[in-house]
Amino acid sequence: MAQQDTNRGASRSKGIRFGGEDLGPEEIARIREIVRRRRGAPRLELSRRVCRAFDWRRTNGELRARACLDLLVRLDARGLIRLPPPRSPGSRKAQEKAPLGEAFLVPPPPLKAADVSLGEVRVRPIRPGELPRWREAMARFHYLGDGRIVGEVLRYVAESDGRWVALFGWGAAVLKSRHREAWIGWDEQTKYRRLSFVADNVRFLIPPWVEVPNLASVVLSRTLRRLSADWEQYYDHPILLAETFVDPARFRGTCYRASNWLYLGETRGVGRKGAGFENHGRKKGLFVYPVHRRAREMLSAPLPSPELTRRSAMSQPVIDVSKLPLQGEGGLLDVLSAITDPRSRQGIRYPFKSVLALAVMATLSGMRSYEAIAEWAGDVSKELLRELRCWCWRAPSEPTFRRVLQSIDADEVDAVVGKWVEGQSKGKAVALDGKVIRGSGDGEAPARHLLAAITHGEGLVVAQQEVGEKTNEIPGAKPLLEPLDLEGATVTADAMHTQTETARFLVEDKKAHYVLIAKDNQPTLREDIEALDWGRFPPSGRNPGQRARADRDAEDLAER
Repeated sequence: MAQQDTNRGASRSKGIRFGGEDLGPEEIARIREIVRRRRGAPRLELSRRVCRAFDWRRTNGELRARACLDLLVRLDARGLIRLPPPRSPGSRKAQEKAPLGEAFLVPPPPLKAADVSLGEVRVRPIRPGELPRWREAMARFHYLGDGRIVGEVLRYVAESDGRWVALFGWGAAVLKSRHREAWIGWDEQTKYRRLSFVADNVRFLIPPWVEVPNLASVVLSRTLRRLSADWEQYYDHPILLAETFVDPARFRGTCYRASNWLYLGETRGVGRKGAGFENHGRKKGLFVYPVHRRAREMLSAPLPSPELTRRSAMSQPVIDVSKLPLQGEGGLLDVLSAITDPRSRQGIRYPFKSVLALAVMATLSGMRSYEAIAEWAGDVSKELLRELRCWCWRAPSEPTFRRVLQSIDADEVDAVVGKWVEGQSKGKAVALDGKVIRGSGDGEAPARHLLAAITHGEGLVVAQQEVGEKTNEIPGAKPLLEPLDLEGATVTADAMHTQTETARFLVEDKKAHYVLIAKDNQPTLREDIEALDWGRFPPSGRNPGQRARADRDAEDLAER
């Protein structure tokens, strides 16, 4: 009889998938036990506990709580688990029916082509305080209204002289799209692993009082130029492909075609409803835009691109924070005491350095968003909270982390924490790496160029500075590395930094070693290297006479 029950349970669990993986009887039984032990807890709390048990996280470290909740609902519908009833079944509908604001009760005056200079239109993500206004505009003027955007979300506004002329909403890519799958050429497993690198343009609105030719294609192109960089800043992974679905009964997709989007075909008219799908009959045209020139190759390759591997592994700890010194001289709290607290004295609940310490430890554990930091802090023990002097024995909330981290001087924190982290790192090799931040340019202002010192192995940024507009990375190497303790370490850099002064500074001033690249643009140096008798190296493996000759050869090469 027990065997029959097991077989029935296995048959009912057939076809249960999450994150591209099949869940077998053992996983289902483990989920059932978690739900049973926490009988009566809210559904979302159960979802978070299941995520922690299986370590189901997004690329920025956040728990996949919403997606896991959908999984629990499916399991409950099949009779595999028994969920408690939802506590407020009408809360979401009540929020959707909430009264609108008054920002657009009186429409602004019309904007014509003569009133807007396309070259001066600026596209940017909305600020936290602008969300109600953005949602109100969508609710009043977009034919789909202000629906909930699923997954990772970025909202943009295009403005001219402070006036909003266009609004965008970007969210997670749709789960299934036969035309997209055929165009990319990935299988189901690969799709689930890399779907986060695809973003869906779910809302695009030009308010009815804006009548400016070519505005739509211009602001769309400018949004695409900065989309991946913004996504990486907010969610710690890039976007390789953008997609959107256009209703042919209402639009022809002209602005997408003008911005070089690719039309892939028409959908079947099937949409997501709850845990399943329904045939609603409203077919839409699918457009895609490769944000990265190698988008198809990187999304469909059997092995992940190294560029994506670095970012998708961000949720993995880079340092064991349990071994970090927290108290005493040189401890984390002592170091953070040097950072200025910008908050007013009234209403403070958590010590400033306690909030910063939790944020630093969460970041070193792989958390890459405010929500992920708050979730990580919510899981730490009361003993650790007491050690960090959170006397209320409760971790700060996500809004607290957001307010504190947005108010501090980023350069001051970067200098203080970077130097401390460098002392905790076990790495003996540091890489000089310069990057231009895509999408950081705005109008006539060029994109920002950063030069960073990054530890090999852990990948920790221990120092960074901005490269000026009228210079390059070469003169920035010395001031960047000057504060770091590099004695006995090896510094690596690309061919740009293969300079005599840089090598002398590393060896004589910092007592470090270096690995620099010699390319064809330094023909004399390459000829000298090729002329060396490599049979004499390494000097430590030769007799004293051979070592002396090798040392003379090395000195001659350095002088050249």
